[in-house]
Amino acid sequence: MSWQTVLGFEIHIELSTNSKMFCGCPANHFNTPPNSQVCPVCLGLPGALPVPNAKAIEWCIKLGLALGCKINLQSKFDRKNYFYPDLPKGYQISQYDQPLCVEGNLLGHKIRRVHMEEDTGKLLHQGSETLIDFNRSGVPLVEVVTEADFNDSNDSDNFLKELQQIIRALGISSCDMEKGSMRLEANISVSPDESFPNYKVEIKNVNSFRFVKKAVDFEVSRQIKLLETGQTPIQETRGFKETTGETFSQRVKEEAHDYRYFPEPDIPPFEFTQAQIEKWRSELPILPSQKRLQLVELGLSENYARIISADPEMYDVFMKNPTKQTADLLINKREARVVSNIPEEKIREVVSKVISANIAIVESIKAGKTQAIGALIGQIKKELGDIDIPLTQKIISEIMKL
Repeated sequence: MSWQTVLGFEIHIELSTNSKMFCGCPANHFNTPPNSQVCPVCLGLPGALPVPNAKAIEWCIKLGLALGCKINLQSKFDRKNYFYPDLPKGYQISQYDQPLCVEGNLLGHKIRRVHMEEDTGKLLHQGSETLIDFNRSGVPLVEVVTEADFNDSNDSDNFLKELQQIIRALGISSCDMEKGSMRLEANISVSPDESFPNYKVEIKNVNSFRFVKKAVDFEVSRQIKLLETGQTPIQETRGFKETTGETFSQRVKEEAHDYRYFPEPDIPPFEFTQAQIEKWRSELPILPSQKRLQLVELGLSENYARIISADPEMYDVFMKNPTKQTADLLINKREARVVSNIPEEKIREVVSKVISANIAIVESIKAGKTQAIGALIGQIKKELGDIDIPLTQKIISEIMKL
């Protein structure tokens, strides 16, 4: 029998705002003393009222725009009710039927919604005791929900890495998975044909692309074995044990009605104008896919373009001197800047002479073909031998006033 994998994702991204989602406490909770960044609002004390973080809402919408989503001009927050020790209010402020962003697409995969909510506290297990740190409680959290249109873990791996690059390009989150600022949840089912399965298993809070691939592959295999014996897998939430590469049962999976959603009474609904949305759209940076195309057009291989576009700092350095030599230095990490004893004055003298003797190349560089700098560097190396290439590029830029 040919089994069909039905796979979708919920990706949680902590935003790098200065303050939390509904109060003025610092949002950066990493390596801070437990329960040192809390207040009556994020602890859910009686009488405390939430005030939405405008920057977080703007960033959520910008992510939606970058993912090709439609933006709802009317939106609201809702209360998601469930009882768990890391949820001090007994409910989470999230979004239900009117999320900020809907119907996006990335690499041909459909994105159902991009919505805004608050993070929970963090449970710390010490032997037989469980402690709670509420510093993370209330941190702005964006959730990206995909449709279940992935067929295997290789396809989803490309999607998740591209999403991470887009978020980093927007500058709204570090997406550091080791620190938990990007957390992956996979919804997995298996079907013997094209029909949609009548169950769903969710793998919670996986913190690396490698582990999510392993978790998906293990879970698909586990479910196929059950189905082949005539059993239907239980609809449940499971965790992933990194040491064994296996998933394990955590609790029975809830349905939407179990959360008893209702509109958040302490926060009025939002209304945006199309002009406001278009202003935010105009502020979007160059996205990774656009950077890759740009770098290929500048003469780099697709592999080099992929590596450099994934690192905003590396991309910025390369664009200042967009030559193959710069790309080699960045990718191969040749840290040594001085590779000979040639004085800067001597390099400057030879650079001036080569520029004067190559008017056509100089004109093409000034016309925008900056990759032609490599031809000048080649001639300088012929005369001087091994040179400090970044220093030589800097001198060329100074003399040509680039």
